[in-house]
Amino acid sequence: MFWQTTRFRIDLTRPKVMGIVNLTPDSFSDGGQHASVRSALQHCEQLVRDGADILDLGAESTRPGAQPVPVADELQRLLPVLQEALKLGVPISVDTYKPDVMGAALDLGADIINDVWALRQPGAVERVAAFPGSGLCLMHMHGEPETMQSRPMEGDVIPQLLQFWEHITQYLQGQSIDLERIVADPGVGFGKTPEQNFSLLSRQRELLVCGFPLLAGWSRKSSLAVAAGLPSVAALPVNGVPHERMVPSVVAAVLAVERGASIVRVHDVMESVKALRVLAAVNPPN
Repeated sequence: MFWQTTRFRIDLTRPKVMGIVNLTPDSFSDGGQHASVRSALQHCEQLVRDGADILDLGAESTRPGAQPVPVADELQRLLPVLQEALKLGVPISVDTYKPDVMGAALDLGADIINDVWALRQPGAVERVAAFPGSGLCLMHMHGEPETMQSRPMEGDVIPQLLQFWEHITQYLQGQSIDLERIVADPGVGFGKTPEQNFSLLSRQRELLVCGFPLLAGWSRKSSLAVAAGLPSVAALPVNGVPHERMVPSVVAAVLAVERGASIVRVHDVMESVKALRVLAAVNPPN
């Protein structure tokens, strides 16, 4: 199975690690740590040395309760880093839902658009359709960042996600979007309870019938804190999650790959890469 992106046709027969690069001052995990272009690029370079297969640059937080930022501010944070990150020799993803930011990033040469709204914002489909070689990561989100955790989904999430991606598939085919461009993200923590999130992980293989490769984004999520008996996000400063969430995050990444995920989106790249090497040794490719 391959993922078509702007500069790379990514072979997903081996799971890939997507390293998170937050360019925001208010991310739930590491907001503000990479606010300068120099600091952000140093972080990008370090993640590549640590083994990241893909880098995911985000210039607007989508943490629970996050407020939208103006397009101009998002572009000011993103474009100088993107321009230099494109020289690092790995696929570069841009985490945005705004059509104008998508267009600017793709004009500059970004390989992937990672959209938490799954192209449901007006103008988004038209914008990515103009770049037919670019990759797309389409996430399921119930509600919107400002309110998603106060009014989470109800009932069994699996059939609801499959119905969502079926609808997305039919719509994008009608817009002549090549489905080989698409990876699906179940949206852990985006309008779902901890119980629903762990149901997604336990039954993740059932999601493979959607026909798309799966991306799992468990890194440092609050559901892991609940399961591990660690402090909740509400008990933490906005700019920091304790390092103790690293181990639960790596465990979740391994479990996700074991259950069929092709890509894991992580903060702790080096630790995740090493853990997946152990998994590969236990389950060598045929």
